[in-house]
Amino acid sequence: MSRNGLIIHKDQLEGIEKALVRLLKTAEAKCALLVDKDGHLITRQGFTHSLDTTALAALLAGSFASTKEIARLVGEPEFSVLFHQGKKDHIHISLVGERSILVVIFDDRTTIGMVRLYAREIGEELANILSRAEDGERATEEEIGSEFTDSAENRLDDIFKD
Repeated sequence: MSRNGLIIHKDQLEGIEKALVRLLKTAEAKCALLVDKDGHLITRQGFTHSLDTTALAALLAGSFASTKEIARLVGEPEFSVLFHQGKKDHIHISLVGERSILVVIFDDRTTIGMVRLYAREIGEELANILSRAEDGERATEEEIGSEFTDSAENRLDDIFKD
């Protein structure tokens, strides 16, 4: 991971995943992904088993990057929301903070208006969680090693118990 890599702690990831689940329920969407701008999947929720989420994350980040250049060419600093409409499924893509992209895949059981409304609300919540992760709530390498050691010791104790 690069020096600028984001470290998300377990409790922060749980908060992100709960927010995504709430988004899926309220917007009646099929699945949601949180992707960093480099194209790495942070997490996903919903019906993603039939999707290649790794490839999708990379392609969506690339799409957002090219759209940023289009925005610049027409005099906008950035387009913060993209929408792709298909025959069955549709994709709503929005920026979350400075480094992440929220992707919501939905069908005709809901409307783009519902998805936009709830994606905006959840996006603000996700931005708060991610900004706390960026603002120093990062574990040092020593803390990470300590957590791993403690976890490994606990698992070994469990294995060798009667």
